[in-house]
Amino acid sequence: MEPLDLSTRPPRSGLEKLGGFYLLARTIDKIRAHLPGGNPGEYKIPGFSERLLQALGVSEYDLREAVARARSDGDVLTWLQERTDFSRAEEINASLIAPTVGERMDRPGFIERHPIVTSLPPETTLLAMLDAEDAAMFPA
Repeated sequence: MEPLDLSTRPPRSGLEKLGGFYLLARTIDKIRAHLPGGNPGEYKIPGFSERLLQALGVSEYDLREAVARARSDGDVLTWLQERTDFSRAEEINASLIAPTVGERMDRPGFIERHPIVTSLPPETTLLAMLDAEDAAMFPA
């Protein structure tokens, strides 16, 4: 897959499902931005993407290698199907979609890392918060 420049546009939404999983398309985009010739901008893997990778049971290094060799998302999905149980998608998705902004507001450093949360309703999911951050960084 071609590297991406995430200093000019955001990765795909964490709410976009790929292979049945939230965050997978976004994680692939962030990995593509870390490939030679890419630019991750403000985006990194530790955090939400790291949680997804742990749940899938694959390492960032291995997924990075698979993305570098892949021609498409489909190739990455084929690689993943050989290494993880896709029947767990709903269970994994539930753990990713459940946390809300309101549940995290009192955690040390949360507001400093995600200042947009002060303008979001407390029931906003953390994945929706990422979309709000992206929209603020890249206004239409």
